[in-house]
Amino acid sequence: MQTQTEMQREVDEAVRTMRAGGIILYPTDTVWGLGCDATSAAAVERIYRLKRSGNKKSMLVLCASADMIVRYVNKAPGIAFEVMELATSPLTAILPGAAGLAENLIPDEGTLGVRIPDHEFCRRMLRALGRPIVSTSANISGEATPVGLQDVAREIIDGVDFVVNPRFEGKPTRKASSIIAFGEGGEVKIIRE
Repeated sequence: MQTQTEMQREVDEAVRTMRAGGIILYPTDTVWGLGCDATSAAAVERIYRLKRSGNKKSMLVLCASADMIVRYVNKAPGIAFEVMELATSPLTAILPGAAGLAENLIPDEGTLGVRIPDHEFCRRMLRALGRPIVSTSANISGEATPVGLQDVAREIIDGVDFVVNPRFEGKPTRKASSIIAFGEGGEVKIIRE
């Protein structure tokens, strides 16, 4: 069983890497993800290149709390926060009015996919970094989403600056989150169940 100190050391290293513009491979409450400081356009670009993704602006961010979300999304309807709070499984909310993040992360319509992870390691990283962290599945675009570190392609592992120790994986669902889009007026659209 890892100690809190070991986890904190690992969190500190991951955060140090992201602050320096690096990208990390890390466990979330769903699947293993690629991450970086969501305010760093250069780091976001590195993730697109690593994933060989032509689909720019399709990555979500993890936030520590609703308070963090409202600092980066200024048109989110109240219902979105109620739905996120009531969700019993991982939920990504697509919210309008994204601001203050890397330009290459925000699509033309100005929305942002956000999720508050139910995962101690992720929450600690978010609190330590103090900003949203990009979260996108750790695969080459078009290939299967890796559920565990053992499923991540060597090319991805070699392409990141830091790999979080799998001991801090916790109990992930091993499947992608549900996605619900919210309009400014409170319209709701289920994208992925």
